[in-house]
Amino acid sequence: MAIPRERRAGRFKKPSFKESEMPKIKTNRGAAKRFRKSATGKLKRKRAFQRHMLTSKSAKRKRAMRQPQYVDPADAKNIKKLLPYL
Repeated sequence: MAIPRERRAGRFKKPSFKESEMPKIKTNRGAAKRFRKSATGKLKRKRAFQRHMLTSKSAKRKRAMRQPQYVDPADAKNIKKLLPYL
């Protein structure tokens, strides 16, 4: 029994691209790990300055930094491009 030409030597035909299907947009994985969407649709982010040299910062300041902050609307537009399915 002969093997069809398209299946010889492990080669397969690629499925034809349908004109009705648009290609998927890749999510930026670095941005996906840093931002979450709130219930109202705003983007939340973690605050900076919490990794080292914490002894010089007051307890009040460190407590405030635990709370998430919302992304500024001027930056949100660019971040939403990186996260098309968020």
